[in-house]
Amino acid sequence: MGNINLAAIFLGAAAFFIVGMGWYGVIFSGAWTRAMGRGHRDFTGDKPVWLVFALTFAFALLIALTLAHQYAMSSPSPRAMMMIAIGYGLMLMVPAVGIRYLYLNVPGRVFAIDAGFFVTAMAAMGAVFVALN
Repeated sequence: MGNINLAAIFLGAAAFFIVGMGWYGVIFSGAWTRAMGRGHRDFTGDKPVWLVFALTFAFALLIALTLAHQYAMSSPSPRAMMMIAIGYGLMLMVPAVGIRYLYLNVPGRVFAIDAGFFVTAMAAMGAVFVALN
């Protein structure tokens, strides 16, 4: 079993978070908020923005830790590392979000935007791990 790289966990979580900032703050900001029926200012509800961002980063750290554990247990090649990271996005996160959205009656456009985010963010996280491997 290999070692877990703490720097890769932190930087991988940062990459995930930064992709989210670009994805929801720039690329799909208008489309996502319109599809959700919300304005730009009410995406956090009654929670302070700093708390939402802090919890988002904490969750990204948990995802990165899980990915690091997978890598430490299997010692994959760089190509396999990317396949695992993207596979987590495509085969775990997207279906989980899809199931949740079915019951929340969320528009398909929101699902597509969110699904694309998770796959892209996981690819960015995987790339960080590959770069620091």
